[in-house]
Amino acid sequence: MNKWVHLGFVAMISFSLLTTKAEEYQQGLEIAETPKVLSHRERVEPVNRILKHRLDHLLPRLMKESDLDMWLVINREYGEDALFYTLVPDPTFAARRTTLLVFAKKGNTVERFSVSRYDIGDFYKSRWQGGTVDQQWDRLAEIIADYDPKNIGINVSEEWALADGLTQGLHQKLLKHLPQKYQQRLVSSEELVIRWMETRTAPELAVYPQIVKIARGVIDEAFSNKVITPGVTTDQDVSWYIRERFEELGVKPWFQPYVTIQRHGDKNDPNSPFFGKNNRTIEPGDIIHTDVGLCYLKLCTDTQEMGYVAKFGEYEVPKGLVKALKVGNEWQDILAAEFKTGRTGNEILAATHKASKRQGINSSTYTHPLGFVGHAIGPTIGMWDNQGPTPVKGDWKLYPNTGYAIEGNVKVNLPEWDDQLIQIMLEQSAVFDGERVIYLGGRQTEWHLVR
Repeated sequence: MNKWVHLGFVAMISFSLLTTKAEEYQQGLEIAETPKVLSHRERVEPVNRILKHRLDHLLPRLMKESDLDMWLVINREYGEDALFYTLVPDPTFAARRTTLLVFAKKGNTVERFSVSRYDIGDFYKSRWQGGTVDQQWDRLAEIIADYDPKNIGINVSEEWALADGLTQGLHQKLLKHLPQKYQQRLVSSEELVIRWMETRTAPELAVYPQIVKIARGVIDEAFSNKVITPGVTTDQDVSWYIRERFEELGVKPWFQPYVTIQRHGDKNDPNSPFFGKNNRTIEPGDIIHTDVGLCYLKLCTDTQEMGYVAKFGEYEVPKGLVKALKVGNEWQDILAAEFKTGRTGNEILAATHKASKRQGINSSTYTHPLGFVGHAIGPTIGMWDNQGPTPVKGDWKLYPNTGYAIEGNVKVNLPEWDDQLIQIMLEQSAVFDGERVIYLGGRQTEWHLVR
């Protein structure tokens, strides 16, 4: 069987499980082994097929909802708009010279093309025959006049970095060559960019569970005797194992993985946002935690999980820790229950705080959108250093078919450690389908146990 067909078949089964057996995912999913990763060559077909589906089916709807007749994504080689790489097929490594992408609404469809020196595969045929840089910009102005759009979206935004990709120099070039009539029709494409970045399509959701399982599978490897020898291995050793394992598999970490250690006797400030220390040798009886993120098939994950290192003669996780993790899962359930279409991130945060307090859970919530990048755009639901409302980003409303890192922590007293306050830090990649939060690759409901 073709390798991609095999992966697609497995992924479609995974998506079916997500939609028909949601309770299984709500209760967690054990990762038997790290899923196979496609070679870079094998990735081209599925990545481009997914992109074509987005451009053909999603983009026309979003341009209509955003009330844009035309959208310009303007780039220079090595200074590309970050959004550029979500719009172009693989393999594309740069915007060669100056690449002007044009999306023009035509009835219920969107025509897409470039005004550039080169075509970009079959996705963007150029409508310029070549010439000087000034002639390139003049050609763009001619095309705009031919379409005569009532408004033209450009990527400028005060608040959203991923919607602010048009550089000042290119903006000035555009104004220089565009007649005054059309200069007055330039508007921010902010709404379109956010919706493009945050919305997940069915083909993406078919493969996303496999991507998340890669991250969880590597954590499962790292938090085992395969990697950890108590009394010898350091947190840095485990961090670098995860990083190098990602590289070995051919997936891209989007930040350096890290590991922290909590230990009996640590003096933890109850008001500190995070417990756990670095640069320690892992010892029997330690609580270990990791935070990792990878990108593969143009989709990113963000995952935090917890482990326990057994003492000599100890063969199971202490009951107090089992209970503590359940409290963390209860906090996840509270947060997930507050996801309602049309609610803002700030409203979800406030409702989560209220429900957690009612259940006596000492929690902190800092959940963020997830997708083409790790810290994506969409509704911010708390920040680790601000548990109150977040202006602008926290006011963005929740839409269906959007991805999130369900991230936060709970603090509990551990009886086995003389009631020392410990912290359970959890983060799992999920999608909100309009009715419920579904964990894409399951969630942690049992401790990783190093024996």
